[in-house]
Amino acid sequence: MPTSHLSNIPPDVLARAAKIRVAAFDVDGTLTDGRLWYGEDGHEAKVFHVHDGLGLKRLQANGVRVALITARISRPVALRAEELEIAHVYQGQADKRACLRQLLEALDLAPEQAAFIGDDLPDLPPMRIAGLAVAVANAHPWVAEAAHWRTRLTGGMGAAREVCDLILHAQGLAAAERERWQ
Repeated sequence: MPTSHLSNIPPDVLARAAKIRVAAFDVDGTLTDGRLWYGEDGHEAKVFHVHDGLGLKRLQANGVRVALITARISRPVALRAEELEIAHVYQGQADKRACLRQLLEALDLAPEQAAFIGDDLPDLPPMRIAGLAVAVANAHPWVAEAAHWRTRLTGGMGAAREVCDLILHAQGLAAAERERWQ
């Protein structure tokens, strides 16, 4: 039985999500709310949602690799990736499409086996080659138009968890995940 937040997923999106073996996420605006916080000393801070973190961990536990592909370089991103045991972390990526292609080649996967989740214009090129392109609810309109699916929640506020739940649901793994926590 589908959970309520996954009950109205279009069949084509479910078919795409069923094939996903790697989910690549933009960071700023996707895993965070997009705001940049700088202290007086110049140190950067980011806020990540705990629901997103558990979703990413559950994807990995179920055999779906997780990658972070971001144009910026940030110590908080490295720390969060380490905490979540994300092995594929690519910071300072001006060409996210090339990065996604290299990742797919390294993992011996086809583009239709990749999801890319983003919110703004630099995310369009990798979204165009991914088998499942997802825009967070507050994505730029051009990004939303290019997406196969759009989350209900905004970036940094549980949107990544929605994507994780979608993939697990489409692959027939959501019921076992739900049962695991009963």
